[in-house]
Amino acid sequence: MPLDPRSLAWATLAHKVLPQRELVALLRAFGDPATILQAPRAQIARVAGAVVADEVVAPLTQDRLDATSRWLDDPLHDLVAWDDADYPRALLELGYAPPALFYIGRRELLGRPALAIVGSRHATPQGLDTARAFAAALAAAGLTIVSGLALGIDAAAHEGALGTPASTIAVVATGLDRVYPARNRDLAMRIAQRGALVSEYLPGTPPRKEHFPQRNRLISGLAVGVLVVEATLSSGSLITARLAGEQGRDVFAIPGSIHSPFAKGCHKLIREGAKLVETAADILDELDPQRAKTKAAGPVAPDAPQADMRPVLAAMGYDPVSVDALVARTRAAPQAITAELVTLELAGEIAPLPGGLWQRLHRGRSSR
Repeated sequence: MPLDPRSLAWATLAHKVLPQRELVALLRAFGDPATILQAPRAQIARVAGAVVADEVVAPLTQDRLDATSRWLDDPLHDLVAWDDADYPRALLELGYAPPALFYIGRRELLGRPALAIVGSRHATPQGLDTARAFAAALAAAGLTIVSGLALGIDAAAHEGALGTPASTIAVVATGLDRVYPARNRDLAMRIAQRGALVSEYLPGTPPRKEHFPQRNRLISGLAVGVLVVEATLSSGSLITARLAGEQGRDVFAIPGSIHSPFAKGCHKLIREGAKLVETAADILDELDPQRAKTKAAGPVAPDAPQADMRPVLAAMGYDPVSVDALVARTRAAPQAITAELVTLELAGEIAPLPGGLWQRLHRGRSSR
């Protein structure tokens, strides 16, 4: 199919990264991106100033133009711009909306109520399990799940929501002609088919460190709230939570063990005013007090310990634990503890963690 000149003009203007106020002024003065790009520098400067005028008239390199043209020429690829009726209103209200979003997948998802789920890239098995369960329950209740396609909690949240009509949106920090991280290539393909991939960056844009915090403002901006499942104190998900608060979005956090570094970020958020949640229904009730709790797919907190549990499993609790600690709690021989751990891992009851630690999973479920 022939390339749409309008889309290429919007893409070119998006590459300029102009301040939103000046871009709005230019659109009011000239009417559309193509006219802005063809206008003399002096006319642009009178409307938006000399610095913006220099940026507008600066030519794009031919390889960037070619990569963008080839990408847009694919009928499965799309661009959603400010003048499209289905451009996300939530982003326009923030004051720094990208003039165009590159898009693959179900375009109607941009207009659905959404919740962002974020967390650590190096999540625990329990954290991954929790992210999937919350995403599935919230998506089943009608909330599209937004995340960043990162390893760990992001990927688990996308996977949990993919099987529902509300599905999931992955907001990425590269051009949509590449997948980062590469390990999530299969997941990205499934999201493109059943959900949506979104980026503000032109095709050909590689992963750059500075793009990830910038991407986070779109993850929170597209959602009515942000849920942090697991986070260390240095986690990028805390940036997303901070941006959500600045944008007037609700911030939710799941508490964890006081001994786990993956809970410290969530505990910090809770101390600062984030809402502590234990089930998907807690979030749904906060977002819509009239919504019945039964719309959430039941509690996603771990099951209560049962009286007939094996002694080692009962001694573990739900916090990461070492073999030495289990020896002290059960007074069993180390060899017996190790053998029982292997049996429990094969049964899908527990999983190993870095540093020689072990953690219990949801009873009867494996994270693999």
